[in-house]
Amino acid sequence: MTRLLILLLLSSPVQAASVVPNFTTGTVSSETTSRTEITEIINVVEYSNATSYTVTGSNINIPGTPAPGTNYTQVTPGAPFQFSETLMTPGISKETSITRTTIQDSFTTTLSVFTQ
Repeated sequence: MTRLLILLLLSSPVQAASVVPNFTTGTVSSETTSRTEITEIINVVEYSNATSYTVTGSNINIPGTPAPGTNYTQVTPGAPFQFSETLMTPGISKETSITRTTIQDSFTTTLSVFTQ
């Protein structure tokens, strides 16, 4: 008899009940944090492909066509003077190196409210 009862229970169909939510309001919140870090390295090398010779000064006698090795004299001997001579030959004339880091932090808070 118990076997028959077990067989009857096992052979009966099973019904599923639907689930219906019974909430009326709700909220969802989220927070997002991000960090972006960018490092830039800039290297610039400038080249000169010609020879350049310049002479400047005050109280200096500069001839019409100055050249390296020219003897320069004072206009008024013994008076104050200023003299500058620059000779640049072909090659590297200037190097620039820049390293910069940019950091961006972002924080976002989101709140969603819903009702039924």
